[in-house]
Amino acid sequence: MEALAAALAAGLLLVLAAAPAGADTDSADAAALGNLYTSWNSPSQLAGWSAGGGDPCGAAWQGVTCSGAGVTEIKLPGIGLDGSLGYELSNLFSLKTLDLSNNNLHGSVPYQLPPNLTYLNLASNNFSGNLPYSITNMASIEYLNLSHNSLSNQMGDLFGNLNALSELDVSFNKLTGDLPNSMGSLSNLSSLYMQNNQFTGSVNVLRGLSPALNTLDIANNNFSGWIPKEFSSIPDLSLEGNSFANGPAPPPPPFMPPPPQRPRNRPKHPQGQGDAPKGSESPTIQSDKKQGLGTGLLVGIIAGSIVSALCVLLLLVCCMRNVQKRKDDASSETKDFVDPLTVNIERASSRETPEQTLQDSSIAAVKLPQPEKMTPERVYGKNGSMRKTKVPITATPYTVASLQVATNSFCQDSLLGEGSLGRVYKADFSNGKVLAVKKIDSAALSLQEEDNFLEAVSSMSRLRHPNIVPLTGYCVEHGQRLLVYEYIGNGTLHDMLHFTDEMSRKLTWNIRVRIALGTARALEYLHEVCLPSVVHRNFKSSNILLDKEHNPHLSDCGLAALTPNTERQVSFD
Repeated sequence: MEALAAALAAGLLLVLAAAPAGADTDSADAAALGNLYTSWNSPSQLAGWSAGGGDPCGAAWQGVTCSGAGVTEIKLPGIGLDGSLGYELSNLFSLKTLDLSNNNLHGSVPYQLPPNLTYLNLASNNFSGNLPYSITNMASIEYLNLSHNSLSNQMGDLFGNLNALSELDVSFNKLTGDLPNSMGSLSNLSSLYMQNNQFTGSVNVLRGLSPALNTLDIANNNFSGWIPKEFSSIPDLSLEGNSFANGPAPPPPPFMPPPPQRPRNRPKHPQGQGDAPKGSESPTIQSDKKQGLGTGLLVGIIAGSIVSALCVLLLLVCCMRNVQKRKDDASSETKDFVDPLTVNIERASSRETPEQTLQDSSIAAVKLPQPEKMTPERVYGKNGSMRKTKVPITATPYTVASLQVATNSFCQDSLLGEGSLGRVYKADFSNGKVLAVKKIDSAALSLQEEDNFLEAVSSMSRLRHPNIVPLTGYCVEHGQRLLVYEYIGNGTLHDMLHFTDEMSRKLTWNIRVRIALGTARALEYLHEVCLPSVVHRNFKSSNILLDKEHNPHLSDCGLAALTPNTERQVSFD
């Protein structure tokens, strides 16, 4: 980490040295815009822009507005920008407005965004991946538009601090899962567009927003349940294309007290002339009614208490029978199933996972949703015996047969690399998806480590960071242990550094700083954000994968749980 800090410091010095003396623009802002220009592949249509720092405010760069020495606005919609958003946006502390809509920008939305934005429009680009959780720290944001991109996965509980937000548009993406509870705190939200995604579950979290909402469009998702009655007050409402139950939500059943006792004979008028009219009952009759009402309530309370006691007793009897049955089942099971696995699986299901609580040193704790998918797995003993159990794993289960087909029976032509735990193969699926499959060598795992496999998969499947290779699937079948990852197709940092001079020359100083910073952020996420912390133990250049824009993606995160006896390795070769 000292070497990394030194490299970052050297890069900052170079950037500062490139800024002309007496410039009108803050040096950090000038460096951030220079990094943006490089990340956009130095487009010629941007008048005045330069990769070497420069003076955006003094030289009036196209689309840039300043106040004093700080850059306050960047407006460049629809001019054909191509590339990513770089890695220095968080240094633009004075930036209030960022509009890069209707371009060809791609990659992930940066891990950190300008913290003081009030207006952010990245609509109609090609961004993918998650919504960055740094959004939760943008307390001044009023307008947020990320529509018409390819954002995926769940949104996360990102909205608890966004009290100023008045318009949110995440429509026409690939977002999934239930709506986060923090959306219910957007008290000033007037327009919400979420149509054409893959959201599921109930929309009850939005029912409290109706007094301020003028527009709500949640059409063409997978929402279900009842439509809240509060939605009827929203002037512009679109709900079609979901699986809502017919009609408004039913009201809760009213409480029905026990009826009061009535006298058997209808009372007569005190003077004996006909029946007593309503409202003219004698004090004696009113006293009898009060006494009857009190008796009825007392009888109802006693009856309810007796019924409750009987229910509790019946529940205790059922529980005792279930416990005894489990004991009998456990005693009758064969010894083929390894007992420690049961303990580890129960521990995994009850333990708080890394993604359930995220904590950044600069922001308050952020609660994310728990998209647990209780997936039945087949766990095999040493002689092939099988027992089904349940483990909270968000990754997709694969069969050995499907992975064999995708990797051409794990042939040599599909081999991508080899590590201490096994080989990695490229997997081409019939639907066009390309993934990477790590085939764990059974000889590399002890018995105890085999039993920890599902627990490790459960933890790894919850790691979510743009600079970490995500685990998307796994396979536990016929004694095989396989892990399925997203495929990062531009090789490793080790290959780029050592194989040929031509490849090494592609690593410009800006790219090297980008790789160092992205990798450092991945380690920061593992060490500081995840609870409990995740130790990599095998940090080296061959485990840093690069995409087409040379963004780093740290691989093998969480595998240390399967290699508890190996020594920690850190290599900067």
